[in-house]
Amino acid sequence: MERLQKILAQAGIASRRKCEEMILAGQVEVNGEKVTTLGVKADSATDMITVNGKPIRSEKKVYLMLNKPKGVITSAKDPQGRKVVADFLPGIKERVYPVGRLDYDTEGLLLLTNDGEFANLLTHPSHHVPKTYYATVEGVPHGSLLDQLKKGVMLEDGMTAPAEAEYQDVDPEGKQSTIRITIYEGRNRQVRRMFDAIKHPVIRLRRVKFGDLGLNNMARGQFRHLTPVEVKELREAARKTHKIHK
Repeated sequence: MERLQKILAQAGIASRRKCEEMILAGQVEVNGEKVTTLGVKADSATDMITVNGKPIRSEKKVYLMLNKPKGVITSAKDPQGRKVVADFLPGIKERVYPVGRLDYDTEGLLLLTNDGEFANLLTHPSHHVPKTYYATVEGVPHGSLLDQLKKGVMLEDGMTAPAEAEYQDVDPEGKQSTIRITIYEGRNRQVRRMFDAIKHPVIRLRRVKFGDLGLNNMARGQFRHLTPVEVKELREAARKTHKIHK
């Protein structure tokens, strides 16, 4: 027996938090009875569980890594007809969704899954899974500005957590430079806003690592399945950072 919201999340219905909202909204029934309170347990093997009248079925769990190109929307579909990440997943029949987001102009490592529990674990604010980017910025930030990033900078939604930042490449003429930066939060457009705050706007942004998982030599627009070991390591990284930051 497991909590109903966990069963729904594991079946790929949505994230656990969204599933809780669906239960409270009266969209879920167990054996023909509407459930509107959290904490109810069920057995997915023997109980008939429906969402909006449709029985849930346990999909095979899928864990993917995509090297997202620039100019692609991190969502299942786009009303404006722009390219979306699903366009780069030929042969994937399961309904997968992104773990967190990369904005339209940002490229690089994006995880996708139909395991709501896994997605919630990696994106929950209390888990602080590190994400590493290469940010090509205008000019060359002075070392003291990188120190600001390392200590935290004030944004409109508050002070950022300390980041790791180091020079990766510097243009000989000083017109631009590439900084390797690792952040431990997941705020909207956070890396871009951090560099805006130190007056060195981002020209190009690429995520190269999520936890210990790296892009390595994966070509832009390519995807692959994560190995069971990689999935296990990501889960452990999220749980470990949760304990550290408690």
